[in-house]
Amino acid sequence: MNHIRNFCIIAHIDHGKSTLADRMLEITNTVDKRKMKAQILDKMDLERERGITIKLAPVNMEYQGYKLNLIDTPGHVDFSYEVSRSLAAVEGAVLLVDATQGVQAQTLANLYLALEQNLEIIPVVNKIDLPAADVEGTKASLAKLLGCNPEEIIEASGKTGQGVEEILRAVIERVPAPTSPHPSPSQGEGDDERVPLPLTKGEAGRGLLRALIFDSVFDEYRGVVAYVRVVDGEIKKGEKIKMLATKAESEALEVGFFKPDYLPAPELATGQIGYIVTGLKTVEECKVGDTVTALAPYPLSRGAGEGKERSDGVRALPGYKEVKPMVFAGIFCKEGNEYEELRDSIGKLKLTDASLQYEPEHEPALGFGFRCGFLGLLHLEIIQERLRREFNLELVVTTPSVAYQVTKSNGEELIVRSALELPDPAQMKEILEPWVSLDVVAPKDYLGAIMNLVQEKRGLYKNTEYLGERQTILHYEMPMSTILTDFYDKIKSATSGYASLSYDFLDYRPAEVVRLDIMVAEEPVEPLSVIVYKDEAFRRGRAIVESLKETLPPQMFMVKLQAAVGGKIIAAERLAALRKDVTAKLYGGDVTRKRKLLEKQKKGKKKMAAMGKGKVDIPPAVFLAVLKK
Repeated sequence: MNHIRNFCIIAHIDHGKSTLADRMLEITNTVDKRKMKAQILDKMDLERERGITIKLAPVNMEYQGYKLNLIDTPGHVDFSYEVSRSLAAVEGAVLLVDATQGVQAQTLANLYLALEQNLEIIPVVNKIDLPAADVEGTKASLAKLLGCNPEEIIEASGKTGQGVEEILRAVIERVPAPTSPHPSPSQGEGDDERVPLPLTKGEAGRGLLRALIFDSVFDEYRGVVAYVRVVDGEIKKGEKIKMLATKAESEALEVGFFKPDYLPAPELATGQIGYIVTGLKTVEECKVGDTVTALAPYPLSRGAGEGKERSDGVRALPGYKEVKPMVFAGIFCKEGNEYEELRDSIGKLKLTDASLQYEPEHEPALGFGFRCGFLGLLHLEIIQERLRREFNLELVVTTPSVAYQVTKSNGEELIVRSALELPDPAQMKEILEPWVSLDVVAPKDYLGAIMNLVQEKRGLYKNTEYLGERQTILHYEMPMSTILTDFYDKIKSATSGYASLSYDFLDYRPAEVVRLDIMVAEEPVEPLSVIVYKDEAFRRGRAIVESLKETLPPQMFMVKLQAAVGGKIIAAERLAALRKDVTAKLYGGDVTRKRKLLEKQKKGKKKMAAMGKGKVDIPPAVFLAVLKK
């Protein structure tokens, strides 16, 4: 284990993590030059097109006699859960900062996550080859943030390869080798006698297997492939394994390393990072954060005969905190007969994305679908795009919302994720909404614009920190719902693109919100119902009915478009009827003839609406247009 180093690269989005990883793979000759390409660890087309990392990517390298296990991580705030999983599997982290952009919001967030895990931090200033690079200023800000000497910060360029070998040497010198804790497998006091003993010659000298699952993928032919960090013991191909949390049992059909493709190996030993092909066929059996152990018999106590499985005495490794979705939206198929395909597709995505949560939902206008929980709007957008590309599904996504805590008059407490679940106002005692702590990093020239915008969004100012002469960090507390829609775009616009932000869940606080219902032809359209602040209800209602008037196809009769709160109409529009020209056949004669035909047509349309034949069918395209607006 002394020649093993496990580390990851953490940074803000677009600071050059994947490019730096490419240079490391070249220098260590991990990938043949014929197969080398840009962003080789980003395997999804979506990642390459957007230039962002969505999924963590492990790779095993060899350099100067050392085995270096690298995990490349995402940089966007919505995928911080992927970063936390990577950090739990390593002993060190390369903190990467773009010399042209300086310290950014997600740089701070990822740094705090690494410090919580007590990892060794190696600070690196990247992109020093660019003309706009402010190397000394960035080093000064980073040194102040870490409380270190600027000389300890490595200067590098992932594009040219400058300084990359120095980073690899720093990993070898500064990152500690993995250690095996070898805790007592006893599960309770008084069970110290339950010591696992090797029973076969092949087992002699081997410790208990404990491996942490930090990620997993689904293979159509081989089932679930678990990405693991071996903490104790060894695992060989063909051995029986068990998941401690789910109790699922299987066989290690194959074990190996990432080069970066799968490379089979005889075994995975203590301290190593690799994969196990489990053969499990259901996504619930192999959870991220679970502990894999071996199935082998051992004596219950000294002198006793063979007893229970060895796994019964193994203490599970610390897993991950259960991730809490921050944004909720309904996902439905445009074609009603694709529900089964949607269910299977979301189930497979769930395996590769542990932060995705979903439950069945039915909407009269949209059919059967799922109410899904996401970490943020980008996360929602990525899941929607993956469903479209990887599974050929055309989707309708409802208005994103947050989860509210509602206390009813009788003391009952509810979690409300959509407007349809909100009880009658007369039955509610209190509504609480989620708040987040928000960090905005920007040049000090834009402080006024940022403060004005955040104040409009109901933010509470806490304090300001200065990183060097130009960069500032503004700390705020804000309602989660106010940053869901256009906040990111507005703050980028207000700061000429220089600002960056990160947020983390804080607590729940009282909110004055109401349910805004949208009615078409005096019939409520449930998918368009939203929860809004009481003082914003008129503006939001007006915007929705105007959007409906622009996008809804004309009907054979006049259609009322209304927005209501608690049965009271607060905004309304009228969609004119699509009329046949009944006077086209007339020529000459008295004007009363024309008037008579028009009156007859008017009465017919009124009768049509009154008899219920005037129900309006709203196409999915209209839903999409209104929801986007």
